[in-house]
Amino acid sequence: MPDDYLHGHPEPVLRSHRWRTAENSAGYLLPHLAGGERLLDVGCGPGTITADLAGRVASAVGVDSSADVVAEAERSVADRPEVDRPSFRVADVYELPFDDGEFDVVHAHQVLQHLTDPVAALREMARVARPGGLVAARDSDYGAFTWAPEAPGVSRWLDRYRSVARSLGAEPDAGRRLLGWCQEAGLAAVTASASVWCFSGDDREWWAGVWSDRIRTEPLRGRLLADGADEAELDAMVASWQGWAAAPDGWFAVLHGEVLAQV
Repeated sequence: MPDDYLHGHPEPVLRSHRWRTAENSAGYLLPHLAGGERLLDVGCGPGTITADLAGRVASAVGVDSSADVVAEAERSVADRPEVDRPSFRVADVYELPFDDGEFDVVHAHQVLQHLTDPVAALREMARVARPGGLVAARDSDYGAFTWAPEAPGVSRWLDRYRSVARSLGAEPDAGRRLLGWCQEAGLAAVTASASVWCFSGDDREWWAGVWSDRIRTEPLRGRLLADGADEAELDAMVASWQGWAAAPDGWFAVLHGEVLAQV
């Protein structure tokens, strides 16, 4: 059976994905791009990171398992005539439709945490990277999220989210496991690092709104209910997110693990 993407692609999910750029989501990779690379972006979503990376390399291809989101990526690039346009196609991370060694860099952002077999995915990413090329991955680590002030409904949301992710065979605390997964995949020359997104100013309202709307929207809403939540609990989660955003000392840090593996 194919992996079941926990979030799906409703508007609140795409809203958060469109916010992502090479600078805020792939900073660990950028110093390693010389400008002449062929780059593959696996799990590209609406293509904002892919488009930014395309401006830094010779050519870029974005792939995603969803035909709808690939169409969204193609539309988004068409609206950005200033960028060097990447190409997009539908593909499965476990069976990438490319030759061995076709790319200099194979990149994935927030992908491995949603897979039932991230090690197999890393092996396949390495297959399509040339000898001496790079496999780059960055994933958040939900178990390391931290915030202030206290927000009990947000804590409950986090517990439920991690439970739902694991019920699908995925690993929400992927960030801390990337190095080990690379080693299991046979990637020996691996540099591991970490970085954060921090929401502490006007962006608090945006971040809380993204998660409030996801909680209210399928498929996450139905999955939280299936995990044992009821409507009152979902309402409490949303209220807690909104209360956190309104707090003048509101602060939220999202830890990410990162790996650069030389093939």
